Amino acid sequence: MTSTDQRVLVHDGTFAVLGPAGDVTGVRGTAPDGLFLRDARHLSRWQLTVDGAAPALLVPTTAGGATQPLTSVLTPHGTRDEPPAYTVFREQAVFSGTLIERIRLTSNRGEATTATLEITADADFADQFELRADHRSYAKPHTVRTRETRADGVEFGYRRGPWHSRTTVTAQPRPDTVGKEPHDGRARVLHWRLELPPHGAAELRLRVTAHPHGAPQPDADRTGDADPAAVAHRLAAEVADFAGTAPLAPLTMGPHGAHRSELDRACEQGLVDLAGLRVTVPGPDGEALRVPGAGVPWFLTLFGRDSLLTSFFALPYRPELAEATLLALTAAQATAADPARLAQPGKIVHEIRHGELAFFDQVPYGRYYGSVDATPLYLVLLDAYAEAAGAAGTELARRLEGPARAAVEWMFRHGGLDTDGYLAYRAHEGGLANQNWKDSPGAVCATDGTRPAGAVLVAEVQGYAYDALRRTARLARDLWGDEPYAARLGTAAEALRRRFAADFWMADRSFPVLALDATGRRADVLASDAGHLLWSGILDQEAGETVGRRLLEPDFFSGWGVRTLAAGQPPYHPLSYHRGSIWPHDNAVIALGLARYGLHKEVHTIADGLIEAAALHGHRLPEVLAGYDRDRHPAPVPYPHSCSPQAWAAATPLALRTAVRNAGPEAAPDG
Repeated sequence: MTSTDQRVLVHDGTFAVLGPAGDVTGVRGTAPDGLFLRDARHLSRWQLTVDGAAPALLVPTTAGGATQPLTSVLTPHGTRDEPPAYTVFREQAVFSGTLIERIRLTSNRGEATTATLEITADADFADQFELRADHRSYAKPHTVRTRETRADGVEFGYRRGPWHSRTTVTAQPRPDTVGKEPHDGRARVLHWRLELPPHGAAELRLRVTAHPHGAPQPDADRTGDADPAAVAHRLAAEVADFAGTAPLAPLTMGPHGAHRSELDRACEQGLVDLAGLRVTVPGPDGEALRVPGAGVPWFLTLFGRDSLLTSFFALPYRPELAEATLLALTAAQATAADPARLAQPGKIVHEIRHGELAFFDQVPYGRYYGSVDATPLYLVLLDAYAEAAGAAGTELARRLEGPARAAVEWMFRHGGLDTDGYLAYRAHEGGLANQNWKDSPGAVCATDGTRPAGAVLVAEVQGYAYDALRRTARLARDLWGDEPYAARLGTAAEALRRRFAADFWMADRSFPVLALDATGRRADVLASDAGHLLWSGILDQEAGETVGRRLLEPDFFSGWGVRTLAAGQPPYHPLSYHRGSIWPHDNAVIALGLARYGLHKEVHTIADGLIEAAALHGHRLPEVLAGYDRDRHPAPVPYPHSCSPQAWAAATPLALRTAVRNAGPEAAPDG
């Protein structure tokens, strides 16, 4: 089964990935299925059989998300002459650590019928880092797994020293028997014989609850939820509170006005997805905050860079995301050095994990600071929120003055501005080799594929630093009453801009390098990161216009979006994660930058491509698209390992809306 065959339910840090019939098979690799919470799989098998066999699928799982239950229609196997005796209607929903299922059997006959129904269930408690297809394995000594039969179901347990997780399965009516699955002995089979009156019905309600190590107990007010439709109705109201409280203002798109409704629908779908992707995390005073988790299946947790850019894109429309993200990242800001986690005073966290491998320090990501750009982006968002949110923005900017100054100090003292003249990172053994947004191995390279050595100075991060210094100078001057500090930061920003123009610009190609390294070697591949320099404003007007127009030439622009690397270069690969694919959020940043430099036609070109791509994906943009030319295939080719839903992709239509609004209708191209 591939990710295109799967259905996803997600709510408040919990997600379920189910097959077309609503089953879970325990698959691993790039598209694992199951019930997940806090970086662990709490349900690895969930397979329905009727009358001793897998049922025939009449209608595969439909709808789902947060606003409707996942539904499917199945039957026992039959023939034209012997049609099935009954039909199975299956409904499923997810909320806060729980999968709820309702199975309704409806008799198709005029006489009484007996149906035999079984659910095979198991919980492998696999850490998400184990499930990924990267050929790594992790020692897990002294583990104890238990399977305890209960009167109303079964409880699966997993213990490793102080680590203890459980999954409970309960049913109403209670199963007639609970036994071992005969093939492996690990799974448990819950068995019922259900009597169906003539043309009557019987119903089975099931509940799977994850109890991860270290998690709070399930909300007592929700333990009575037993109906997927009722759960979905309640969650739909919660989504509406977020997605529908402030309708989007009308938008004029000039000659391309026909695409306005498609952009509106993409924005609406994005808001629905962002509502579901929110995770609850603690703030500076322990308060509960709802922030955008990065995405399903691998990143449903607080990610510094992802949460910051998502919140920036959504700022004109849902400013509460920015406030929550800033407070959550302040709570996790490093206060001391920890080389194993790349923590340094003032640095903003890259990601926070709650799984078993992080708990036992087998991966460094429990609270990991391997990001060179989250800290300047924190400052960029703080100032943007202060400008956009009125009195609330002013209040938050003053409240976070201390953390903001600590972030600035990190950029100078630890980030590299004092020593290297630029923000820099070094490959982290056991962690991330690249610590900018293109963080896969080999993503930062020269035209011949050579990777940088030692300190790596990535172009777009210098733009973020420039913008962060300028914005923090404004905060210091206007809100903190510290003119000398504002002058210091303003001077540093201007000096950084001048250095950047001298060191990063390739005069022979009229384009910036992707990165420099400690040896002075240039990573001279033509990359989309240059578009981020327009967003930050570090390029002068002439250079910005040159770069912006270059990004819309055919080797960069596929017809759907700007590729991460221009085609035709040796490192280019249309199915590479960062070396030729198309990232909607990357294009959103570029579009905002194009609008800043007055390249209005180019804004509309990017917006049109992505809006049309979204329309062909049910108005939901995936994390990544393959880099193939639009004229080779009539629809965007999916990247095989893409997260969906994914936060900054969900927020991309909102950023496009802002860019189009800033560009204005009079600038739209003809056609």
